[in-house]
Amino acid sequence: MPQLPDPFPPHPARDASLRSMQAVEAGDRDGWLALFADDAVVEDPIGPSPLCPDGRGHHGQEAIAAFYDAVIGPNRVRFRIEQSWAGGDEVANVGTITTTMPDGSVVHTDGVFTYRVDPTSGKVVALRAYWEMDRLRFG
Repeated sequence: MPQLPDPFPPHPARDASLRSMQAVEAGDRDGWLALFADDAVVEDPIGPSPLCPDGRGHHGQEAIAAFYDAVIGPNRVRFRIEQSWAGGDEVANVGTITTTMPDGSVVHTDGVFTYRVDPTSGKVVALRAYWEMDRLRFG
């Protein structure tokens, strides 16, 4: 279960973000993918990086599934959210993602993680992660 401070007030985008984090922590690939609209985009991180060299993000279910399989699935991922700010159909969560790699090495990613949902379906249409490669913490 993601680490959260006092319970945040319910909000459709915040609720979807919590379901996303819970599915990732549980290793529930199908449950995580089911949260996304067919035409959703995942940008983690935003812009060019080794995880997305062209910087355009992962568009659609197939690309998002490939991102899960390459980046999330092989690892153990834990979330600690310190702040959460909701507005409109979006939420911005501020916190740390701790990733334990198969070899036991650990990476801490501090950032802001935003989710936008479709107001009708409640599905995630955009997951965007603001973090910087040169600010990763190891150990």
